Amino acid sequence: MAATMHDVAQLAGVSQRTVSNVVNDYAHVRPETRRRVEEAIAALRYRPNASAQGLRSGRTGLLALALPEIASPYFAEMAEELQRCARQRGATLLMDRTGGDRDRELLVLEGYRSSLIDGLILHPLAVTPQDLALSELGIPIVLLGERIDDSGFLHVSIDNVAAARAATEHLLQRGRRRIAVIGAAHDVTASGPAARRYEGHVAAMAAAGLEPAEELTVRTDRWTRAQGCASTVGLLERSPAPDAVFCFNDALAVGALKALSDRGVRVPEDVAVVGWDDVVEAGFTTPALTTVSPDKADIARAAVDGLLALIEGRPVEVQEHRSPFTLVVRRST
Repeated sequence: MAATMHDVAQLAGVSQRTVSNVVNDYAHVRPETRRRVEEAIAALRYRPNASAQGLRSGRTGLLALALPEIASPYFAEMAEELQRCARQRGATLLMDRTGGDRDRELLVLEGYRSSLIDGLILHPLAVTPQDLALSELGIPIVLLGERIDDSGFLHVSIDNVAAARAATEHLLQRGRRRIAVIGAAHDVTASGPAARRYEGHVAAMAAAGLEPAEELTVRTDRWTRAQGCASTVGLLERSPAPDAVFCFNDALAVGALKALSDRGVRVPEDVAVVGWDDVVEAGFTTPALTTVSPDKADIARAAVDGLLALIEGRPVEVQEHRSPFTLVVRRST
């Protein structure tokens, strides 16, 4: 059985209160007494009870992170950045996967009312601002992504419209005119990243005096490599075929590159390809992928620092934090 504070106190020949003072690093403990207690802790491999410590301090140093996916390269890399940032600030990040399911997201909102969690970082795909307003979450929350704006919660994202416009302008500057889009939303009135990226694409085309061709707009429910590959095969059957493909994430773009390669279509000579997310894989495709690169480190810093400020009762300067982005140009364009 795990050692208790009582066991440590007996071995060190002190009271349990003295052991607690040493564990909590109180200054007024005699050096010799501190040494005996620390030796007893090491000998018994005693670990303090986090629940009890949290009850005393009001904070535990535990933060929760709920993401739609963990296997997805972007979310995996984003989780790594958030964990690194939390660790640098002395906090521990616990992770959960929601699958973008509304019931699961609601369960996360209800399930993290535990006194063991100081705050929550949530990337929602399905819950609404009304869901958030009605939730009884008793801890601070920070939102990631583009699904919800003006919620009253601290929200960290990039400007999807501006980034998509920059990606399309890049293709236009290279003489591309039949630009296909993979990843648009089925519901043209929907909000969220797909709608905003398509809005930015349309704005860039309109500024160039062009209108996106509906037959070159592929609407998908999922942004996967398989979907990117299948969508590109369908696009190549159009006449005339597209001279560029703008994919709304890098997984779609990797699938598009495979379909083009399998059919002997040269990239970028015949068809240029742009992705989104700048995951590690993007630099290792053949050819290397041009992609919109959100500043993941800035997103992580803003989310973690903002959440810790809320937990500590410090003022947060802005409710809507827009992290920067760049277009990383590689061989695919």
